[in-house]
Amino acid sequence: MTIQELATAVQCNLPVKVCILNNQYLGMVRQWQELFWNKHYSNTCIECQPDFVKVAEAYGAEGYRVNDPKDLDEVLRTALATDRPAVIDIRVRREANVFPMIPAGGSVHDMMEREP
Repeated sequence: MTIQELATAVQCNLPVKVCILNNQYLGMVRQWQELFWNKHYSNTCIECQPDFVKVAEAYGAEGYRVNDPKDLDEVLRTALATDRPAVIDIRVRREANVFPMIPAGGSVHDMMEREP
């Protein structure tokens, strides 16, 4: 959600690895709208986004993209083997949800481990 941390990682030569689970949405917001607001989506689609591989490279970090899940292990091994900062843009299904999650106002006892 911010990018200045990437500049700091490059400037300080920190081997930070950033994985973006990229569904071209504000993922968790879209998930809440799907599960709790009857799929009433509002301002969560981000089809116009930067090329995160090029952004990483522009900062002097390494950039990778995973379009096919079968390539993920190899890309992760490569990125983790470098001592430089790296950004991995992992393309996921547009409707992919993330679990577990805690609903608004809930506690850990209300945790959802899968879709209702």
